Amino acid sequence: MTGTIEDKELGRLVVRVNPRARRLTFRTKTDAVYVTVPPGTTAKEVRHAIESLRRKLRAAQQRLPDQRRIDLDFRIDAPFFKLSLVNGQRDKFLAHSELGEMKIICPPTAGFDGEELQEWLCKVIEEALRRNAKNILPSRLYMLSNQHNLSYNKVKINSSRGRWGSCSAKKNINLSYFLVLLPQHLIDYVLLHELCHTKEMNHSDRFWDLLNSVTNQKAFELRNELKGYKTEF
Repeated sequence: MTGTIEDKELGRLVVRVNPRARRLTFRTKTDAVYVTVPPGTTAKEVRHAIESLRRKLRAAQQRLPDQRRIDLDFRIDAPFFKLSLVNGQRDKFLAHSELGEMKIICPPTAGFDGEELQEWLCKVIEEALRRNAKNILPSRLYMLSNQHNLSYNKVKINSSRGRWGSCSAKKNINLSYFLVLLPQHLIDYVLLHELCHTKEMNHSDRFWDLLNSVTNQKAFELRNELKGYKTEF
């Protein structure tokens, strides 16, 4: 079975056959629920699976971020990363990226509703964020480490959407490339937060006292300000 199912509660479900699939799998996205099925799957089997997973699918939809569609009106204007989409003359998309800035040149008759195009645009933007983060964050972390005598082992840049950063017991620091979408003072707050974990691997009073001491007694103020931002664009 392939095609689209319109469900009153779940909305649009797009069913696709994958010859390599061994079971039914569901992916919940902002525009639809995508169902991958093995060859020979019947409509009855698909509907039975939907009913058995209905509660979980609805919960997954409620957890989805309110992601904006990427089109000619889409902009990112952060201090360390700026993005714009503009009309061009060619019949294909072109991405031009420099440190701190990216421009996507679109065909004059481009439509932006397709899932594959949206996924490609997200991937291109996220790769640009990763490159920028690798240029900006490690050197800033090194500077703050020396300034406050908080040593670490290694630093890695990842695509985490759940955490801005983390620090392991071996003093290895992981940083989300979404950090480059923050203002400078909040980037520094996250970096200092993780550096303080190299001394205090918890969120005890001693940890917050240390973080306060390296943020001019603004740790809680900065923490609350950071809550207004999300690891997404």
